[in-house]
Amino acid sequence: MSPTPVSFASPIAPVGYSWEATSAEIARRYGVDPASIVRFDLNTAPAPPSIAEREIAAGRFAAPLSEYPPSDYATLVEAAAAAYGVAGDELLVGAGADEVLDLCAKAFLPPGGVAVAAIPTYAMHRVLTEQRPARFVGVPRRGPADGWTMDPDAVRAAAAAENATVVWLCNPNNPTGLAEPGDSVPALLEALAGDAADAGRPVPTVVLDEAYAEFAGGTLIPLRRDHPNLVVVRTASKAYALAGLRVGFAIAQAATIDRLAPYRPPGSVSVVSVTAVAAAMADQPGMRARVAAVSVERERWRAALAAIGWPAGPSVTNFLLVDFGSADRAAAAAEHLLRHALVPRTFPADHALAAYLRLTVRTEADDDRFLEVVAAL
Repeated sequence: MSPTPVSFASPIAPVGYSWEATSAEIARRYGVDPASIVRFDLNTAPAPPSIAEREIAAGRFAAPLSEYPPSDYATLVEAAAAAYGVAGDELLVGAGADEVLDLCAKAFLPPGGVAVAAIPTYAMHRVLTEQRPARFVGVPRRGPADGWTMDPDAVRAAAAAENATVVWLCNPNNPTGLAEPGDSVPALLEALAGDAADAGRPVPTVVLDEAYAEFAGGTLIPLRRDHPNLVVVRTASKAYALAGLRVGFAIAQAATIDRLAPYRPPGSVSVVSVTAVAAAMADQPGMRARVAAVSVERERWRAALAAIGWPAGPSVTNFLLVDFGSADRAAAAAEHLLRHALVPRTFPADHALAAYLRLTVRTEADDDRFLEVVAAL
């Protein structure tokens, strides 16, 4: 049910990647009712915001559906810039955070170049690197006892040794669910800039994936003012609960956005997405209430899982990471869940988290159904 390990056999062919099985595929494989399937693997929200649904129902779109969207996405840019506290020319819209990450790879990572990341982290960072094609250098994170934090000195050393042009960061980190200590990313940005100046080479672009920042209650967007090499990536998929509309954002100094802009397709974000996401982003109280409700349910569910023998680590996101002690036990638990139409996120056998399952926080009713199935294991 999970992505297979990334493979790269040819210097010109794109990297191979296998996406999560669809609910229809799972229904066929396990003989379950498709309507009974609950996705605990995708880190999406249980339901979209009502304000977005109302805008779609009213049909107040930025352009007729028979036309392309305005290429500047002006209403969406205005709403997002206000939500993030930046100027309009410091923001670029993409079809989900994944397209924004892809644009960063195209703009800042030349074929044959090198990108560095602390691993385990979001799988697309490696996928996009190797699709350039470029070389991905993974720097192991500290273990669970240290909150899965990155080792800034090791990341810095790898970036210098490899002459990296991109450093991928994810904060809070997916799939470990925790944020970096408050000073580690700013210190790394300063160190990378200093090392580049000492070596007489360009500063690597730091792409900071903040998909779960609203859940963590903080952002490093203000660091862009002092670091022209920083691009912060945000999304409407998580806290705004609109993953199906595929909208993401790059936030950086205006000159850096100008370097990204030539790679952006003119109409990859639909008029429906522009309209609904702009409305949702204008409803900041609604977003904060949704995040608070998910956070409360996360802690309730985490305690209940622990009580029945599934120890989930701490999290500041909308998902939990459960340690089973071995890959075999994790695989057996996943198989049991799947036979009951509950889909966890698993990891390949050679992954650092092979002994874990990642579980998305759903509704209280869905999470209680999950607990009942686990109790019967």
